[in-house]
Amino acid sequence: MLSHENNASVDYDVVLIGAGIMSATLAVFLKELQPDLEIAIFERLDRVAAESSDAWNNAGTGHSALCELNYTPQQEDGSIDISKALKIIESFEVSKQFWSYLVGHGYFSSPKSFINSIPHMSFVWGKEDVDYLRKRHEALQTSHLFKGMEFSDQTEILASWMPLVMQHRTESEKIAATRIELGTDVNFGELTRSLFNHLKEGHEIEVFLNHEVKSLEQDEMRHWFVKVEDETNDINKTVRAKFVFIGAGGGALRLLEKSDIQEGEGFGGFPVSGQWLVCKNETLIAQHHAKVYGKAKVGAPPMSVPHLDTRIIDGKKELLFGPFAGFSTKFLKQGSFFDLAFSLTPHNILPMLSAGIHNLPLTKYLIEQVMLSFEDKIEALREFIPNATESDWELAVAGQRVQVIKKDEEEGGVLEFGTEVIASADGTLAALLGASPGASTSVSIMLELLHKCFKDQMASEAWTAKLNEMIPSYGKHLADDPELTHRVRKWTHEVLQLNHINIL
Repeated sequence: MLSHENNASVDYDVVLIGAGIMSATLAVFLKELQPDLEIAIFERLDRVAAESSDAWNNAGTGHSALCELNYTPQQEDGSIDISKALKIIESFEVSKQFWSYLVGHGYFSSPKSFINSIPHMSFVWGKEDVDYLRKRHEALQTSHLFKGMEFSDQTEILASWMPLVMQHRTESEKIAATRIELGTDVNFGELTRSLFNHLKEGHEIEVFLNHEVKSLEQDEMRHWFVKVEDETNDINKTVRAKFVFIGAGGGALRLLEKSDIQEGEGFGGFPVSGQWLVCKNETLIAQHHAKVYGKAKVGAPPMSVPHLDTRIIDGKKELLFGPFAGFSTKFLKQGSFFDLAFSLTPHNILPMLSAGIHNLPLTKYLIEQVMLSFEDKIEALREFIPNATESDWELAVAGQRVQVIKKDEEEGGVLEFGTEVIASADGTLAALLGASPGASTSVSIMLELLHKCFKDQMASEAWTAKLNEMIPSYGKHLADDPELTHRVRKWTHEVLQLNHINIL
């Protein structure tokens, strides 16, 4: 940990493994909080943000629980649990504050390069799900964080919200939707690249591409020897660091295992792949301007919730549907088919087997998804666009996700669908495992990491003052403070050039 008082020489104060949104966010935090830190980033690929952070690999929704139905489950008594939705929307508001601070300090040429206003909608059909959506809307309206969300089951209103979805539907269909204009589309690939560009130019941080970390070993001074293969020059080198963050997406589990920290024992990973249907018809693309999320199938992982998605990628409007889940033994899109096998250890084999036994519906769902033909995928699209034609769409490979499996005293092993920060007891190493909502809540996740690994610094007056400057709601709960929510939303939406509707 950086507070260790010893004079042993190190190459870097901080080494970050993986050049995605998480490492970029942590590097920015550390440089803003303590500019004299020596930081290096090692990335196995030839460019940054090439895996889970890439626009084509990431949902890009700006996950804020405005439209994702899996964050508001219905309880056995029929009530709607909104606790997770409140946590996620608060986390995304924190992200918007952090990004707004960075816009004001020259990290981006324009906020529109990575974030744009897009209405978020939830869309369901059938009496049971329509009743659920109505109850969900009512429950969310008890919080000022969801102010401005509308519900309708009226054909004319729904047609004005999502004309492409409502074409060729009959009046007798039981359908409903919610709509809120606070929603955003975020290009996390562009966001990540902008952060790294500023870190390299403004903070002189070294980013080593085509460098794969092979092993991690701690010495008696609690420093980490990080062995790295320079694939461009075909040479190996070892650097020594006071703190290491493993933010390597699907590759984080294997590196966590190699670190041999006790806190990392028992974790496993279950890989899930995906595909998008991408629209090729510019007329259709122009007719849709929303992120329309449906309800997940039974057993489906969160990343596979079907949605008809307007995206802004490289400045161009795109229309995607999916993602369709699949199974691959790879832990990274550009990984190895042996990733799953190599992740097995004596500590995690039983939790992984137990989790598999307790998640047979997921296994069944993934098998069904793998078996889908292109025509089957178009048929699924027709639940959203009734007259969809095959010639307007093509398949694209989405990102690879690794869901967390962890030990459980009662179950033996459980499958987690969120993200988890694992930190060593001495605070010198941390790793991030998991997937959704991931990138959208990256700022809150990295704040959690800072509290775990930099306790003394986070308690200092200097760091606290800087954090309050960057994130005005730092240390407070927006869910408990309507006035503060109003103030920070007004500021962030002005700076990020987002819609002001339903804020004031």
